[in-house]
Amino acid sequence: MTVADLRELFDYGHWANAKLFAVVERLTPEQFIQPVSGSHGTIRDTLVHIMSAEWGWIGRCGGPDRGPALNPHDFPSPANLMALWRQVETRSRQFLAGMHEEDLARKVEFSFPGGVPHVLPVGLLLHHAAIHGTHHRGQVSLLLRLHGYNPDNFDFLLYGIDKRRSTTQ
Repeated sequence: MTVADLRELFDYGHWANAKLFAVVERLTPEQFIQPVSGSHGTIRDTLVHIMSAEWGWIGRCGGPDRGPALNPHDFPSPANLMALWRQVETRSRQFLAGMHEEDLARKVEFSFPGGVPHVLPVGLLLHHAAIHGTHHRGQVSLLLRLHGYNPDNFDFLLYGIDKRRSTTQ
């Protein structure tokens, strides 16, 4: 994993988020917080979990500190969430832009709530952060379908096609 690879993975995540947000912003506040199936119970809670986790891992790796985990109840509508997410995306891009290859090997100690400490390199933690978002975006896509919305396809392959198209035009 290189810094360029991580930048690409996070760029893909931001691209996919934009596609997902185009649908999420059409939800009513009631649909946004309505309990549905899924690991986090609502579309809002799942999206807040994605953002909070990404920001948390970036912070542990030397980027802007998130502080305590984000509380889903602080985001009553999609607009509230997307406003902060744009800021988090900007901070993530700035952090990644300043990374160097040697930063990826730096060890970070962390633990899960109530768990034992672990030590892993920055590169692996950031790789996890990017993949973690992908996992939960798939869940949100399904939850949106349960509400009758059809989110656009945000496969990595389509990101590559879009990126190539935009650089050749």
